[in-house]
Amino acid sequence: MKYVNSYQIFIVYSSILILLVVLGLALSFGSYKVTFIDYLYSDMSKVQESVFTKIRFPRVLLSAFVGASLATSGACLQGLFRNPLADPGLIGVSAGAALGATSFIVLGSNFMQGSVTNPYLLPLSSICGSAFVISALFFITRGFGKEGITYLLLAGIAVNAFAGVGIGILTYISDDSELRGLTFWTMGSFGGATISMIGPAILFIIFSFIWIIKEARKLDILQLGESEAYRLGIDIKKLRFSVIVSSAIIVGISVSLSGMIGFVGLVVPHLARILGGVNHSFLLPSSALMGAILMVLADLFARTMIKPAELPVGLITSAIGSPFFLWLIFRIRKS
Repeated sequence: MKYVNSYQIFIVYSSILILLVVLGLALSFGSYKVTFIDYLYSDMSKVQESVFTKIRFPRVLLSAFVGASLATSGACLQGLFRNPLADPGLIGVSAGAALGATSFIVLGSNFMQGSVTNPYLLPLSSICGSAFVISALFFITRGFGKEGITYLLLAGIAVNAFAGVGIGILTYISDDSELRGLTFWTMGSFGGATISMIGPAILFIIFSFIWIIKEARKLDILQLGESEAYRLGIDIKKLRFSVIVSSAIIVGISVSLSGMIGFVGLVVPHLARILGGVNHSFLLPSSALMGAILMVLADLFARTMIKPAELPVGLITSAIGSPFFLWLIFRIRKS
């Protein structure tokens, strides 16, 4: 791996091993007694096999990819904005995606019932919402230098408030069935995952990740400033387009499938930097792996803490991320 030292490679491979262990645990625990070992040895009833293959496996797979997506998006946006507080949830990107998805759930689906394209229009609506917010934030905060952190947070507060108003209005005019789905969706959940639903989404997420990992070295150079990066031969407009579009795709798809899940894109990239370094050739893949680990564990706790009921996974990630965010603010203030 170019631009990555031996210690960073060790961190990446260690994260892969930890992720495999966590996936095995997540597949083996739940409200219904069935384990991954039972599945390997085909030692289960028809009901157990159905629970494992149709409910638990798609859910665990979706949680891993959503965690990886949000963490990677956070690392990309922090690199693009050159701002350590750029998190998809914190600066309003997830809220923009949520507003796009909610608009389709309440308004668009009524005009396209029975359409073959229905399952794909929901993620597309989320992608459009997140792409609009990222583009707007970039142009609002550019040119502020060190004060960009403050303006980014203020802009994020405004975007979240605006999206909250829009979601509130759409929730008010929705019917009972839509209201119940929106209530749980806005708190984050992987409960409705199916293989047919997440299959195309995973392909788009993998494509976007490959696309952005190729820009890792350019993101490193961008940290010197746009003018310096331009002098070193970096096409700033092309890099900006790649980061905005790839981040919009993975955030939009993630939000449309799992709802609003915050702080993953803030916590994980900083954890990766603390453990291994700041170069994006290491930061992007390590953030993806650590994000998957965190999200799978959060979902495991969410569905086993009060079983057979379950907590919204967004509550778990917020409980972890809120104290970390406060610590990060004090750390930036001291520096």
